Amino acid sequence: NEFENATVGMTVGCIEVLCLQPLNYAKNMVQQGQPISMDPRKLYRGVGANCVNMGSCTMIQFAVGGSLKKAVTGGENRPLKPYEEMGCGISAGMFSALVGSPLELIMIQQQRKGGNTVSTAKSIATPNNILRGFIGAAVREGLWTCGYLSIPPIVRGQLMTSFPDTFDTNAKARIPAALLGGMFACYLTHPFDTVKTCMQGDIERTKFKGFLHTVRTVNSESGFFGFYRGATFRYGRMVIAVGMMDFLQSMIGPLLYPAKFA
Repeated sequence: NEFENATVGMTVGCIEVLCLQPLNYAKNMVQQGQPISMDPRKLYRGVGANCVNMGSCTMIQFAVGGSLKKAVTGGENRPLKPYEEMGCGISAGMFSALVGSPLELIMIQQQRKGGNTVSTAKSIATPNNILRGFIGAAVREGLWTCGYLSIPPIVRGQLMTSFPDTFDTNAKARIPAALLGGMFACYLTHPFDTVKTCMQGDIERTKFKGFLHTVRTVNSESGFFGFYRGATFRYGRMVIAVGMMDFLQSMIGPLLYPAKFA
């Protein structure tokens, strides 16, 4: 049910953040043209807000995605078609950005300026700032959710059907599924993530104004490849995260709700 999907999603999201926060920090700094510090206190700056972000967003994505899949099938016990899987993933991701975008704004402000989560939240909690970067976050989350929630099951199923001798278990098919899901999620969404990060790092609007102004500024400074600053860190994190989430959602569910998998 939705509550069970939500708790599995929150648990999976928090585990992923605690393991991979340094890659997130490095990506954000490179996108904004800031130096990277190897001080663990800075690497994990904003991890609280990011845990709430990833935990709640993943919870929403699992719950909304599960509800949409149930609505699409009408309760019928059948596998979803690829376009149904992808549509449910994109819709669930875009919905989760309503929560995720403000929380990422808090994290990025902490990474830039220091300070604790509460004081940073108070400083950005104005109508002018609270949804800064939301458009970029919504597009990114929609495609990202499709990448980790929808693409791996599709790829795993295709591999196990087309190459049953090579991919005779889910575990064997999980690695190429994670690589493809991570690549899809990263390179389609990264330009939107760069624009969002630049906007959220500059709430004073000194350099980056609105969404389209930020697009023009990044393009005039660095051209097309400017939108892919930090992509290496993000792709590395995403491949690991997609694999982790694909594995963890299949492991955490039976641990939390064994009766449902008996």
